[in-house]
Amino acid sequence: MSAHPATGDLRPAASHPARGIPGAWLAMMAGPLSFGIAGPSLILADTAYDLGVTIGAVTWIVTAFGWAIAVGTPLMAGLQRRRGARTALLAGAALVLLGAALVVVAPALPFLVAGSALQGLGTAGLTTIAMSIAGSPRTMGLVAASLATVGAASPLAGDVVAGTLGWRATLALPALSVIAVPLVLRRRPVTPLSGTTFDLAGAVLLTALVTALVFVPHAWLPAGGAAVAAGVLLALRLRARPDGFVPVEVVRTPTFLVAAGLAFLLAVVNFGMMYALPPLFVQNAGWSSGQVGLAITWPLLFGGLASYLMIMVTARSGLMVPVVVFAALSATGVVLAAVSGAWALLLAAQALASLAAASGQGAFATRAAAAVSDGERSTAMGLFNLLYLLGAAFGPAIATLLVG
Repeated sequence: MSAHPATGDLRPAASHPARGIPGAWLAMMAGPLSFGIAGPSLILADTAYDLGVTIGAVTWIVTAFGWAIAVGTPLMAGLQRRRGARTALLAGAALVLLGAALVVVAPALPFLVAGSALQGLGTAGLTTIAMSIAGSPRTMGLVAASLATVGAASPLAGDVVAGTLGWRATLALPALSVIAVPLVLRRRPVTPLSGTTFDLAGAVLLTALVTALVFVPHAWLPAGGAAVAAGVLLALRLRARPDGFVPVEVVRTPTFLVAAGLAFLLAVVNFGMMYALPPLFVQNAGWSSGQVGLAITWPLLFGGLASYLMIMVTARSGLMVPVVVFAALSATGVVLAAVSGAWALLLAAQALASLAAASGQGAFATRAAAAVSDGERSTAMGLFNLLYLLGAAFGPAIATLLVG
């Protein structure tokens, strides 16, 4: 073994960083991120009323969380790469707890937005760490299934928590991820560290690119222009610093590019379907919004829970098997939603899209991580999750344009 002089982290010559860490702990640490995305969906009206602002204004709470997990995913992965998993775990937990404290006591909307953003940064780090130290397809399957399952149950869970403890408690639900951090720390997760100096310019450019992309669905012209400019500058930075914040080894690995690109597309379809189908239920079946919310929970839960089995079934296959299977599931869901107005088939379409996205996130993440060297695993998972999250941002925007 050798010890890194700055952190004291021990790095066995040939051992996997997740050895001895139960997958359930990693799933417990990653899953609560989904509370921040979907949990507030049914309590925004109460939040707006209590704060004396419009519902449009309080949606910045959710927007801030989405921006933070998108930006925080590569940044926290970079911290793990440079300082090790233990430092990144502690930093992520601290950000989550600080954010949760802010949303619980915040006297005004700006503080709630800041608290939500801090929780997003922290949970992004914890989730990326969980995926980067997952040692097997089984463990990766548990992590991916936890994210999808918690996301499916989040709206109802958030509503129940708000009715019992108040809407501030709902906004603090992502803090549940911290419960698993001491358990993971006890097993002393060890990750290879980068010996290069920190690439501040690369980090700034990637953050600018991600920020612009997150806002493309809301203001496509200025955000799109900013994204193009940031992308060009980042590409130039990659040529000048191939071992920088975005390592060339990762972005030039074909398996990583295919896996991450397909995860992005599956996320676009799944999250787009979640926004496109409810108006069809109201129009074709005459359901109320409450009935729609309850009905669509079940196909999402099915997708999250069944994804674990799908990841296990495809674990020993080559890349093309999950590519074909998950793409076919997603495409079938799109076709069903496009050609039929029957509520049963629309629910089946959502179930297929959810199963494809949740399974793809776990299966493709496993292959993306295995395609790069151990030293770049955390960075690869950060970039992989970033693309998946961007799919979650673009899907609803595209669906709104198509349905509207």
